[in-house]
Order: sequence, then structure tokens, then C-alpha cells
Amino acid sequence: MATSKLLAARAGVAERAVYSRHLRRVWGVPGTLLGARVWPPLFRDRLHASFNYWWQAHLLDCMVDGYLRSPNERRRTAITKVVRGIRVRNVLGWTNDFYDDVAWLGLALQRAQHDVGVTKPEALRAIAEQLRDGWTDHAGGGIWWKRDDDFKNVPANGPAAIFLARQNERTDLARARSTVDWVEEHLVDESSGLAWDGLHVHPNGEIREYEKNIYTYCQGVLIGACVELAKHGQKDKWLDRAARTITAVHDDLATDGVLKGQGGGDGGLFAGILTRYLAQAALTITELDPGRAVTADLARELVIQSAEAAWANRTMAVSGPLFGPEWTVPATEAEGRDLSVQLGGWMCLEAAALLERNGLDVAPA
Repeated sequence: MATSKLLAARAGVAERAVYSRHLRRVWGVPGTLLGARVWPPLFRDRLHASFNYWWQAHLLDCMVDGYLRSPNERRRTAITKVVRGIRVRNVLGWTNDFYDDVAWLGLALQRAQHDVGVTKPEALRAIAEQLRDGWTDHAGGGIWWKRDDDFKNVPANGPAAIFLARQNERTDLARARSTVDWVEEHLVDESSGLAWDGLHVHPNGEIREYEKNIYTYCQGVLIGACVELAKHGQKDKWLDRAARTITAVHDDLATDGVLKGQGGGDGGLFAGILTRYLAQAALTITELDPGRAVTADLARELVIQSAEAAWANRTMAVSGPLFGPEWTVPATEAEGRDLSVQLGGWMCLEAAALLERNGLDVAPA
């Protein structure tokens, strides 16, 4: 059974392992850090030859989690260095051609500014402008996955909606609402309540085909966007959608309350992202509507059970624990090489620690 601050301690251990094994300067530039793609890093990884822009956004998000758990100047300095590292490695600016990448970095930078005081207003302006410009009427609306592409998907529209909602400006809130409404209309499976990946569009704007893959992080950002919008009106509408998705996740994407993994590479982040937004849902739903305690408790349970399983099935390596991509089975060093997989585990533990310090029941079922 988890005891007082045990989950915070576990998150701290995961944090230190990532710091020790993955953080490296960018091309030797002072005052910069980025996460090496794999551990042990090959020569090209030490040089950050593969940037993995959106992995770095989640590294930054996890570092902000760590700061909120235990604020100190060392963590703040590291966050500042990673922000600078992202800008240096991206070379030409803060953005790239992928709207999902840009939205993920925007979310992390919003939190760094709000919670840590590390401010990059020019970055947030550039990201907001790109996300606003990413909306077109093709397929009835929505934001593209990538510039000059034919694909619109939940991994771009979900985080973009959360980012725009958190801007808390009238036009951005309206766009966030329209974005989630578009996802709901076009990309939610009526039978399961889960969000598909995305859809392809003909040049004339008509839908060509659907990509009906089910990914955990698509559910996470849909839950996150609905919970964020519930803070700004039409509470029942948005919380109804969040509740439906949380229930569907529990029923179809978890084994004995533990979220399913989706491999290494990019998939290593997917379940961790879902735990982030489940934890926020558990806290916010309780605050906004105490009558929805069953939904909030389901979200809490998924986070706690997943965190317990990730910790129980860790393996030990140099500088600390190593998590696997599938939290229900013992981790191996081979499967845990990717930074993404380690960030997924760390993110899950931070989500559980967030519930712990807010006084929720964190004893595993």
C-alpha cells in the first residue's frame, strides 16, 4: 500500500534516472540541454542528430511536473536549459511543419511560463499563430497534422485545442470548442466511444478515408481538451464527453486497470500522455461537479493502477529504474532504451504523485 509521499519519491527516482542517462548539451553549447534519443547513447545520439522534437516537448513537460512536485533552483535551471536547447537544435525558430509537434511544445512552454516562471513569449506567439492558421474547412474543419498534407488527426487537434483553451482568449476559446466539436463529429467511434486516429481529405475538401487505429494518447488529449473546456462554460456537455471517453478507456484500453502499452519509439509516450490527462480529469471533475465522483474515481484508479504496475515491473540499470513500454510485464534494457519509453513511465509516476499531493486515495486496488 502506498504511504505518504511514496509516489512522489518514486517520481523523483524516475526523474533522476532520465536526467542522468539522457540529458546532454546541444553541440557543446553552454546553457543548453536536450534528451538523447536512446540510452546508452550512440555517437549520433550524443550529437542529437535525431531531434525528436515532440519527445523533447514531453521531456520539458515532465521536468515541469518535477518542479511542481519539489520546486528548487536546480530544476528551474535545467528547465531553462532544455528550453534553450530546443531552440538551438531547431535552428530556424520555435516551430516546424508538424502541427502536433508544435502544439505539444506550446503546452509545455505554457506550463513552464505559468508554473516555473520560464517565459518565452515569442515562442508562444509563434506557436499560437501557427495553430490558428492550421484550421481549414476541409472535411468540415479541424487542424492539419502537417503543412501541405492531406491528413487531419486527433494527435494534432487534441493538444491544439488544449493549448488554445489555455490561452483563455475569446477567439482562441471559440476555436478550441470548434476543434473538439469537429473531433467529436468526425473521429469518435459511436459504438466504443473511443477516438480514431484521423482522416485523409481530397483536395476538394471531401473526406477520402479514415484511419481507424485506436491510440491511447488520442483518448488522453480528447479527455484533456474536454476537461479544459469545461472550465469555461457548457460544463455538462464537455464533462459528458470526458466521462464517456474515460469509461471507454477503462473498458477497452486497460488490463485490470493498467493502461496498455503501444511499443517503443513514438508509442512509448502514448500511455504516459493518457495518464497525465486522466490525473487532471480526476482532480478537475471532482472540483467542477462533485456529482460525477464515479467518473473522477475511475480516472484516478487508472492512473494509480498503471503507476503501480510500471513501478513493480521496472528493471534496474545504471543510475536507476528502467521502465518498459508495457507496464504489465517486466521491463528489459533492450525495450527501455528509448527516451520516449522512459518519459512515459516518468509521466505516469508524476501523474500518480499529483493525485497523492492533492489528497486523493492513492492506495492500489
